[in-house]
Amino acid sequence: MSDNGDLKASIGPVLGRVPSGVSILVAGDGEGNTTGMLASWVQQASFEPPMLTVAVNAKRYLNGWLEKSPEVVLNLLGESQASYLGHFGKGFEPDEEAFEGVATATAANGLPALAEALGHLSGRVVSKLETGDHVVYAVEIIGGAAGPDLTTSKPFVHVRKSGFNY
Repeated sequence: MSDNGDLKASIGPVLGRVPSGVSILVAGDGEGNTTGMLASWVQQASFEPPMLTVAVNAKRYLNGWLEKSPEVVLNLLGESQASYLGHFGKGFEPDEEAFEGVATATAANGLPALAEALGHLSGRVVSKLETGDHVVYAVEIIGGAAGPDLTTSKPFVHVRKSGFNY
């Protein structure tokens, strides 16, 4: 390949077809503030102990929060829950209420979990890897619960046109 443009043109459509589940990642700042963000780069990473990885854009303030308070909740969305995309996809400022109008429960680690999600997994960040424009966190799962539609709904899966943008 002669340049980065050629590379993007040739691998972009293929890379974009790598499917990913759509989730809402919840974290707190350790001082009582919480937020949620749309996360689509999530993958199970270990059986024992149960772990997953999640990628967060390196520019997000959430990275600083995770340094101070490494607890998270990952809420898995179902196909019928596209309304969460609009709500959480826009992002929130650090002092902005992220869960207004959204039914929540309290996860095992004390953070909000979406009551209508297919289910949620609560965990603790145990390591991180800086990978270009994202930071990948390894999260050890310490708890979780099924939502009301876990066995009757399909997970929301995201496939992109290009692997170079969301």
